Amino acid sequence: MSRVESSNLAAHGGGSAQASGHGPAAGVDTPRLAPATGKKWLGIAAAVAGVGLALSAAGFAADRPRFAHAWLVGFVFTVTVGIGALFFVLIQHLTRAAWSVAVRRQAEWVAFSLLAAAPLFAPLYALAPQIWTGWLGPEAAHDELVHKKAAYLNLHAFTIRAVVYFAIWGVLAYWFSKRSTAQDADGKREHTLAMQARSAPAIPFVALSMTFASFDWLMSLDPHWYSTIFGVYIFSGATTSSFAVLALFTVGLQTSGYFRKVSTVEHRHDVGKLLFGFTVFWAYIAFSQFFLIWYANIPEETVFFRERMGEGWMPVSAALLFGHFIIPFTLLLSRHVKRNAVGLSVGAVLMLVMHWVDVYWLVMPNLDRHAPHFSWIDLGGLLGPLGVAAVVVAWKASRENLFPVRDPRLPETYKVENL
Repeated sequence: MSRVESSNLAAHGGGSAQASGHGPAAGVDTPRLAPATGKKWLGIAAAVAGVGLALSAAGFAADRPRFAHAWLVGFVFTVTVGIGALFFVLIQHLTRAAWSVAVRRQAEWVAFSLLAAAPLFAPLYALAPQIWTGWLGPEAAHDELVHKKAAYLNLHAFTIRAVVYFAIWGVLAYWFSKRSTAQDADGKREHTLAMQARSAPAIPFVALSMTFASFDWLMSLDPHWYSTIFGVYIFSGATTSSFAVLALFTVGLQTSGYFRKVSTVEHRHDVGKLLFGFTVFWAYIAFSQFFLIWYANIPEETVFFRERMGEGWMPVSAALLFGHFIIPFTLLLSRHVKRNAVGLSVGAVLMLVMHWVDVYWLVMPNLDRHAPHFSWIDLGGLLGPLGVAAVVVAWKASRENLFPVRDPRLPETYKVENL
């Protein structure tokens, strides 16, 4: 065992806190969640999943088209958070970042939830003709434009592409998580080198698969509409929401006493800066999409915003402007807020809520043409996929170390300081 590995184990108590089964010890970082805490997390996640699936089953029986659209909203919300976390993991390995060792394990957990994406997609596949009616419904037979897009917009190609997306995300999330946890056991530097080498070619696969998935699952809800910037728009929401989840994990573990040295207020500040920066990035991409479509004034492009800026949906559009940009921008601009546990948590929760509103705003006008009609079915559609993903994350958290205890860059993360 190397000197660095020995010092890491000594600094972390060699996992004694895990063996004792008690909470975090004073003055040291505890590598594992206390068993009672792990069970609590699993219990809460299972309860959310149970409630969500029960509501979804009732919604399926009561109003099948609404259930299908609500499940699509919850599915896209959940998957985009996972993709954002996977992108974060890849970027940290690609850039050989040291500061992020403290938060990378939580991102691996969230990315691992992408393994549940395929089964969560099953209800959407079964109800596809009731969701993507523009190219799968009976009216598509008389639509000349849809006929010209038939080589791409057909159920066979749609299914193959979905399988490819899930394979890319699942394989990458599993491989990087397995390598990272394997290093906890043997401490070999080869794991770090392998993850660095694989991260560069993995990023284009993630970017392209997410872009085409956004075309398939969201943009094709109206096969007449298109936006060449739509994939980047979805990416901006995915990364912002994943940083919000990382912020909540960081604050929660720090305030619970698990993180004292390996993750400090400096790491909280760094995550807060990423959340703030990508909030601005989302606003930039959203405005760019709107401005380009408004300026060109092409009917097949403007139809998207014409529906969402009508009298019924305009309040939701305004809520996105204020809730997804102006309010969090003002809140997170301050250095003190980003370093404050309560302030950062409020900003993170707001961004997660607004990410769901954003996905709702993308999907539901295709069902509720004139105004939103939120119902308990929409709540079930969110809690079902989200609860299943939360069970996966909680299961990983209860079985793995809270941070990579033998990562060769771990000593560097202790020295992070924001000037």
